[in-house]
Amino acid sequence: MQVKLLDIFGDCAAWDAYVERHSEATVYHQTAWGRAVVRSMGHKYFYIYVEDAGEIKGLIPLIQVKSRLFGNALISMAFATNGGPIFDSPEVLVLLDEECRRLSRDLGVDSLECRNMKKIHDDWPTKSEMYSTFRKTLSEDSEENMMAIPRKQRAMVRKGIKFGLNAVVDDQPNRLFAMYSESVRNLGTPVFPKKLFYCLKQEYGDNCEILTIETEAGKAVSSVMTFYFRDEVVPYYGGGTVEARALAANDFMYWSLMDRAVQEKKCTIFDFGRSKNGTGAFSFKKNWGFTPEALHYEYILKDGEEIPEINPLNPKYQLMIKTWKKLPLPLANIVGPMVSRYLG
Repeated sequence: MQVKLLDIFGDCAAWDAYVERHSEATVYHQTAWGRAVVRSMGHKYFYIYVEDAGEIKGLIPLIQVKSRLFGNALISMAFATNGGPIFDSPEVLVLLDEECRRLSRDLGVDSLECRNMKKIHDDWPTKSEMYSTFRKTLSEDSEENMMAIPRKQRAMVRKGIKFGLNAVVDDQPNRLFAMYSESVRNLGTPVFPKKLFYCLKQEYGDNCEILTIETEAGKAVSSVMTFYFRDEVVPYYGGGTVEARALAANDFMYWSLMDRAVQEKKCTIFDFGRSKNGTGAFSFKKNWGFTPEALHYEYILKDGEEIPEINPLNPKYQLMIKTWKKLPLPLANIVGPMVSRYLG
C-alpha cells in the first residue's frame, strides 16, 4: 500500500467516488469543500490517501490554518462539522496516522484536529464535551414528519404558515449572505468571506441549494444554504432578519426544507449539523425532536501544547465578542473575513 497526496484542482474522480460509497463519509469529505475553502481563503491543503493496487483504501482531507492570533493547525475538515479519516481497515488507518504525524512535524503545527462523528483512536487527546450533532430519519410522508415535531415547535411552524410565508430557491447567495452576516454580527462572530458562499455554490452545483423565506409582500426574512449528499439533506449556513423571529420564519424555513428534501430530493436523513452544548442553537434543535449525539474531535498535539479552544465560549474571547456585536454591519462585513478565515 502507498500513501499519496491528491491535487484537488486536478483529477478527483477516484477520491470522490470513494467518498460517495464509504458508509462513514460526509459531504465535507468531498473535494468540492476543500476547493471552495482554498479558493475563497487561500489556505494550504493536504489531501492524503492510501492506495492499493490502484484503488483508494482510505483518506483524510486536511487544511492548514495558520495565524499569529489563533496558532498553526491542520484541520480535517476546516470550516466544517466533520471530515476526519475514513478507511477500509485498521492497517490503512495506521498509514494515515503515520503520514499525519510526519506532516505535522514537517509543518511545525501546534495541533492536527480530526473532526470525527465517532471515536476512532483510544489513545489520542479528545474533545467530546463541546459539540453535539443532530441527525434524524425522515418519513416519506410529510404529515408524519410534521407530527414528529414536538407540539410547541410544531405550533411555531404552523404560525409561519398562517403568516403566508413562502419558500423560494435562490440561484445565488446574495440575499443569504446579507441575512447571514447580520445574524452572526448580532452574535458577536466574524462573518466568513462572501466569496466562500459563491465558491460553495459553484463547486457543489445542484447539490448546493439556497432556500429563502419571503413574506407575502416578497420581502426576504430568512435563508439557508443546504447541501445534498447521497440520501442526506444538510442545512449549514443560515440567517434571518430582525423580523424573522416574530414571523416564525426560521421555523417555517426548516420545515419547508425538510418537506422539500423528502418530496423533491427523496432524502431520508436530516442532518441538522453541530451546535455547542448548552447554547440556544442546541436547544432549538432539541425542540425539533432531534436527539443530540456527542462529536468526537481527536488531536495530534505538539509537545507542550493543549487542545485548542478557539470558540465563543472561551472566556478570553468574551470582550472581543461584546465589542463585535456593536460594530456597524458594513464595517463588520469588511473586517470579519480578515479574522474568520483563521478560525477554521
